[in-house]
Amino acid sequence: MAEAKTKPTELKPKEFIGKIENDTRREDALALLELFKKITGWKATMWGPTIVGFGAYHYSYDSGRTGSVCATGFSPRKANLVIYAGSGPRTAALLKKLGKHKGGIDQCLYINKLADVDLSILENVIRVGLDQTKKTWLVTGN
Repeated sequence: MAEAKTKPTELKPKEFIGKIENDTRREDALALLELFKKITGWKATMWGPTIVGFGAYHYSYDSGRTGSVCATGFSPRKANLVIYAGSGPRTAALLKKLGKHKGGIDQCLYINKLADVDLSILENVIRVGLDQTKKTWLVTGN
């Protein structure tokens, strides 16, 4: 079986964020870095070249595929901010109040810029998703 490409690296999240060319995307990434730290209480780790992750969980599927991935996190891509947060029973209701976004139910949440969303609702979306991930998998902090 192929080795997972998305795994922890030695790259420092602030160094990665500091190299983002778009000023808005860089500032939003710094704000997300602080928001995720506040929510999780964990330090950030780079997963692969572009994902700022917090915590981790190990998965094992019936197919035999296993691996580890960050419990929650984000990626400041050129096209949008991608939020990696599981979903829970309250996610759909929260997303209706979030503001301009795509996805978010059992998939990644895509946001163009933080100014497009209600940050207190986004915080709740991330908390609910992390809580659900903790119910489903054994999550470890860092």
